[in-house]
Amino acid sequence: MQAKRLSPADLATACALAALMAATRFHHFGSSINLPDASLAVFFLGGFFLRRAALFGVYAAGAVLIDFLAITYGGASDWCVTAAYAFLLPTYACMWWAGAWCANRAVRSWPAYLRIAGVLLGATALAFFISNASFYAFSGHFSALTVVEYSARVAKYFPAYLASAAAYVAAGFAVQFVVELAARAWPGATPGET
Repeated sequence: MQAKRLSPADLATACALAALMAATRFHHFGSSINLPDASLAVFFLGGFFLRRAALFGVYAAGAVLIDFLAITYGGASDWCVTAAYAFLLPTYACMWWAGAWCANRAVRSWPAYLRIAGVLLGATALAFFISNASFYAFSGHFSALTVVEYSARVAKYFPAYLASAAAYVAAGFAVQFVVELAARAWPGATPGET
């Protein structure tokens, strides 16, 4: 069975999401001159808009490549690259699956948007837990800390983790809405037609 090719609209979406991850992944929390990492949102939106398992693999490999380049050539610290790094795969899979799950149930209504927001909140919380619990357990950096002490230290990062994922996902849906409005206004320029 031959895999279905990406439409021009899907290809544009895939490239835009990859560019967003590449542009923001170097700085996880952001600063006054750098945007926060969009990786969680990229995986959620990829699952929602693209839904192809092979593309999940492409994005996961892209994340590793970006990290390698950031550490090797960009001067980023390798402190997070430990045995726990492998747990980013289930972290991002959680977000991709949540996006795909929402896409399969998407309808244009406020209750549907609220359901998507709830799933995004739950998936982001689970992704936060997976990445942080694995880092605590397998990084080798926290042998002197109890689980409670570690949890108290990382809990303060959850609001920013959730807020940046939610802001990027909301922006992604806003872009989709604008593109659809433009396609209706100029039917001859419908995205995805060749």
